[in-house]
Amino acid sequence: MIRVIGNADEFWRLRLTRLDTTENFEFEWHDDILYREPRPDQGDEVELWHVEAVRLDDPDIVVRLATCESQSQAREIQAEIAEDLAEMTKSEFEVAYVDAAELGDTGVE
Repeated sequence: MIRVIGNADEFWRLRLTRLDTTENFEFEWHDDILYREPRPDQGDEVELWHVEAVRLDDPDIVVRLATCESQSQAREIQAEIAEDLAEMTKSEFEVAYVDAAELGDTGVE
């Protein structure tokens, strides 16, 4: 395995992903309309926000660092991690966040 040295922000970027967990939507279907908005009285919308690290050289490698119930909380966590991303080396960031996330212990959720 080749060790690559550099700043973490040269190898990783952060993103927020919104996950809508609304259940049991029933749509009103008509033969002449392909899609109709759901009735407003249906379902309680629940959303989750994921703070994720994405590898710049391979965007298919995504590591979920934190899961939040509000966008503001997710943005705060993203800002904290972004500071570390700017200051840490690649290996420091991967040990602190990527490896910890894979073990389920990031300390930021």
